[in-house]
Amino acid sequence: MSGLFDNFDLKNVQALYLAVRSLFRDADLAEADLDARVLVAEALRIEPRNLILEYDQVIKPETLAVVSRYVEERLAGKPVGRVLGKREFWGLEFSLSSATLEPRPDTETLVETAIAFCQAHGGLEKEWVFADIGTGTGAVAIALLTELPNAICLAVDISEEALETAQQNAANNNVRDRFIPVRGSYLDALSGSYDFVVSNPPYIRSSVIEGLSHEVKQHDPMLALDGGVDGLTAYKELIGNAKRVLKRNSGLLMEIGFDQADELSTLARELVGLEACCEHDLAGQPRVIVVVFP
Repeated sequence: MSGLFDNFDLKNVQALYLAVRSLFRDADLAEADLDARVLVAEALRIEPRNLILEYDQVIKPETLAVVSRYVEERLAGKPVGRVLGKREFWGLEFSLSSATLEPRPDTETLVETAIAFCQAHGGLEKEWVFADIGTGTGAVAIALLTELPNAICLAVDISEEALETAQQNAANNNVRDRFIPVRGSYLDALSGSYDFVVSNPPYIRSSVIEGLSHEVKQHDPMLALDGGVDGLTAYKELIGNAKRVLKRNSGLLMEIGFDQADELSTLARELVGLEACCEHDLAGQPRVIVVVFP
């Protein structure tokens, strides 16, 4: 067990949780308490919120072995989602792979914005046909398919491995028959016309990549992070070519970096002569740009 817990009296689950929390706090992990709760709960095969109910339970050797492995990987810099190989998003569970980003809570703003768009343009029951560009785990597309029961999504990614992961996630979340994976780059993979397009594209400036945290650089695919010199490469492709694949009164909805709203509003005016509106996340940061094509 590599001596991780030599200085702790692990008499029950509560003691184990406190030991893991102590190790994570000593390592200055940003979310030490939450990480400890999630990893110990996973080893026990229970929900993190129910961990307190198991505090008096005696620890089995196999549980301790699993927790030890999780702790070693977390202390080595692997994010919790990568340790477990999965991540929750929109109340759903998504498997991860080396070709996918971890879906993050901020991206739920993109899902919320797309749902609001659908409510305003025909309702959630409409037979929507939409595309998700750079689908990764499929999180955004699959979350929307669970909320739009008659919708179909064309999910595009340049990575075959990412598409395989997304297909499995669609199956696990019971939307596989409405999730159509297509390998391609941006909108080049699309033919026909769509009610709306969503995307969480790479938007980090190339010069900033080196300054990202070790966890991000070592475990997230660069293809999904690097947005080019100005961070706008993907947006230029998407905005500039959207009209070809969108129906009338349709929308292009894209997640953005916190400091990109003004640049993208200008870009929309320059490329297609349209105004963009911006939606903010729960922290009040600009998070989603919407361009409506009349």
